[in-house]
Amino acid sequence: MKIVYLGTPDFAVEPLKRILSNPENQVVAVVTNNDKPVGRKQILTPPPVKQFAILNGIKVYQYDKISKEGIADLTSLNADLFITCAFGQILSQEIIDLPKLGVINIHASLLPQYRGASPIHYAILNGEKVTGITIMKTQLGIDTGDILLQKSLEIKENETCGELFDRLSVLGGDCIVEAIDLINKGQAEYKPQDNDKATYTKMIKKEFAKIDFSDSSINIVNKIRAFNPAPIAFTFYMGQPFKIFSASVENIDSSTFKVGEVIDNTNGLLIACGQGAIRLNLVQKAGGKQVSAKDFLLGNKIEKGFVFGI
Repeated sequence: MKIVYLGTPDFAVEPLKRILSNPENQVVAVVTNNDKPVGRKQILTPPPVKQFAILNGIKVYQYDKISKEGIADLTSLNADLFITCAFGQILSQEIIDLPKLGVINIHASLLPQYRGASPIHYAILNGEKVTGITIMKTQLGIDTGDILLQKSLEIKENETCGELFDRLSVLGGDCIVEAIDLINKGQAEYKPQDNDKATYTKMIKKEFAKIDFSDSSINIVNKIRAFNPAPIAFTFYMGQPFKIFSASVENIDSSTFKVGEVIDNTNGLLIACGQGAIRLNLVQKAGGKQVSAKDFLLGNKIEKGFVFGI
């Protein structure tokens, strides 16, 4: 089977590896987004999928707007199947119609829940206990296509977005191998989504990660988990951004304290929330390094009654 694989971030690398593990799958090209400046020095860096493709001798195409720039290239490949995984661009109907067997997508949620760009973040933000992978047939619209198969995965109690991202990537590899096998055998059956049950996600922006201590301790800890490793949840300490990488819920009565107030500083930092409190585990002040809350207090004296977020 001749396959064109469209993907961009780390998440899309593991499924591509799994596809290549079967010699009957001929990946004739990889399509990914353009190289982007990364880090403080803004070094132009290729996407992870491009790096993997080059190492494995696979032809790479990159487009700013695939629907305008990619038609001729993709037509010439005469592929049987396109597979997309966190590609980052919406395909036009003209591109969807190119491969003989259509286009299928690897999506990191149990559709129709969490359509859109950030399903892993939102599953953790909303305190979900289970998520998963959906393989669906691509059609015009955002993650609205018919479902070929789904596999679920339990979200661990303190799991971060980065940790769940890695586990779902592996599951995505399992699912796409099974999906290709079903298509090859002529056994693929597609089930329409229940659009009435659909939920949607937004692109994650840095400002979403600002902590509102008037929220419940559970919601705040979920936010901290959801935005690790990026963009990292933050508040303000002495007028400067203060990043929080890890925290735990403390089920105490915080009604007599201000939101954001330090309740205890003897065992790290215990901070009052609208409901309950959170205990900070890993933190980083502006210009500093990531350290435990206990180590942070060794060089930064914070008294009880200090209020974060100002």
